[in-house]
Amino acid sequence: MMRTVESAASSADVFTSAQVAVIIPTYNAARYWTALSAGIRAQSFMPERIIVIDSSSSDDTADLARRDGFTVSQISPKEFNHGGTRQMGAEMAEGADILIYLTQDAAPYGTDAFANLLRAFVDPEIGAAYGRQLPRENASPIEAHARYFSYPPVSGVRSWKSRRVTGFKSIFFSNAFGAYRRSALMSVGGFSPDVIFGEDTLVVARMHRAGWKTAYVADATVRHSHAYSIAEEFRRYFDVGVLHARESWLVDQFGSASGEGRRFVISEMKHLLRKHPHLVPSALARTLVKYLGYKIGRREKGIAPRLKYHLGLNRQYWIR
Repeated sequence: MMRTVESAASSADVFTSAQVAVIIPTYNAARYWTALSAGIRAQSFMPERIIVIDSSSSDDTADLARRDGFTVSQISPKEFNHGGTRQMGAEMAEGADILIYLTQDAAPYGTDAFANLLRAFVDPEIGAAYGRQLPRENASPIEAHARYFSYPPVSGVRSWKSRRVTGFKSIFFSNAFGAYRRSALMSVGGFSPDVIFGEDTLVVARMHRAGWKTAYVADATVRHSHAYSIAEEFRRYFDVGVLHARESWLVDQFGSASGEGRRFVISEMKHLLRKHPHLVPSALARTLVKYLGYKIGRREKGIAPRLKYHLGLNRQYWIR
């Protein structure tokens, strides 16, 4: 069950800039850099360390990050892993009590995104908190609805008990803009070193089992959404299926995500029929390919690795 995140008059004051680090994995991020850098620089609370882990970009990402005064560590593309690379960032940010993760295409929105996210950690039982993702300014109606559905304007807190009410939704989290209390993260083993997708979901599930709580902070915002093609939707949900197949305890202990999926489809259809009926066929096609991608991913053990490379979105995982 969710409860409201308690506010505090000056919550960011409980942390110094040295106690908070921002960690951003990047790969050919130059096209996003202006928005990302400007969003970070606009923040009322500025962490002392901003760490960029760059997968040997072929553009000038690393130079742009260094120009902005960020710490840059470069790895080969084959070394990148959603969990392992973020764990590397946590270890690089030695001494930081709170670790804020961003993706390269998530631009902090407003001046208090970091400060408001930090507010959640005033509660010593909160192990992790994530912010609200607003759609890109040019997002399509389908793209925008997905963000508004998944990231509502009401904050809340979840715990191990929440699974009884919200099921799999209770461990929903996003490292596009998410923060972790170092002690909580490390107490559950940190991020998994070799995971195809959903490193944040795995950590949150472990936190809940260990007694930690997690928060959704609706007034900590970034602009972040994806214009996935129908083929990319298939590949993304294939990866989700692989995660649930390889980490079957998630479904066993938190329940299937199918209920939330049905709720999303109903909401999307109502929204599109009311405002954008011409997009209904596209939305239905996307729903079908997501379902197929997920089901095939759940059966990945019987698929040759070479074929899995082409089916999934996170292709470097299969090279490893």
